[in-house]
Amino acid sequence: MNIITGAFKPPCKISISLADGSTRKQVRIKKENGQMVMIPLFQSLENIVGEVIIEPANGKKVEHNGVKIELLGQIELYFDRGNFYDFTSLVRELDIPGNLYEKKTYPFEFSTVEMPYESYSGINVRLRYILKVTISRNYVNNIVEYLDFVVRNYSPAPQINNSIKMEVGIEDCLHIELEYGKSKYHLKDVIVGKIYFLLVRIKIKTMELEVRRRESTGSGTNTYVETETLSKFELMDGVPVRGESIPVRLFLSPYELTPTYPNINNKFSVKYFLNLVLVDEEDRRYFKQQEITVYRLSEDS
Repeated sequence: MNIITGAFKPPCKISISLADGSTRKQVRIKKENGQMVMIPLFQSLENIVGEVIIEPANGKKVEHNGVKIELLGQIELYFDRGNFYDFTSLVRELDIPGNLYEKKTYPFEFSTVEMPYESYSGINVRLRYILKVTISRNYVNNIVEYLDFVVRNYSPAPQINNSIKMEVGIEDCLHIELEYGKSKYHLKDVIVGKIYFLLVRIKIKTMELEVRRRESTGSGTNTYVETETLSKFELMDGVPVRGESIPVRLFLSPYELTPTYPNINNKFSVKYFLNLVLVDEEDRRYFKQQEITVYRLSEDS
């Protein structure tokens, strides 16, 4: 049995390390199996430098047709699972065809890499970045090793950030004005606003403010839309009266938000909405929804 098991073991061990691996910031990411792992963090236009170490097992000779390392940015749609769409693909040849007899180290560098999209793991789509080392071989399977890394891109605070003003109305029954201080929020921001009751002729029991994320994937007949309610914040419990105003103050930092992604490589988008929900005493529900923009604030802002 040990002989059979050994026949399927790769003839060498590949390890990928980053030059600044011990000092580079890492983020906690949940893998598909639910396991939490720490992964190095980059942003666009950074240099990605490191080395690949290949060590033959038990001093065996490894015949190969070349060794290469690729930097790949990939999108995987879960209804098309297993097919990856490469939007970034860079390659460095590390070795020409030959034989490996002993441990060998190959330095590599990808300079000022354009990584325009952030890493993302959603309901129906995943965007990831990887370093992929391939030892090409004849007649047998190639030997492949991967190193995942995360990309997050930062934005300055917007110069123009208009307030949001809306009205909710049911003729001769209800007239409410909503005002939010701005329309663009960073991930750790606070939503501040006010709700004015100008006409109240129905008995409102509760009022909530929801933060919703809408993920759209695919196109045409293969478009899938998933909406998640990330938070529910009770604004009022009881019957309001005409002329009353209610303050809104909702902290975004406790929730796992991403920036707004309007259109990622024509494959998917992620948008955020504030949804005001009113419930009357007969449990009828009234909604008013407004899109907001979420961005990742640059650390020096």
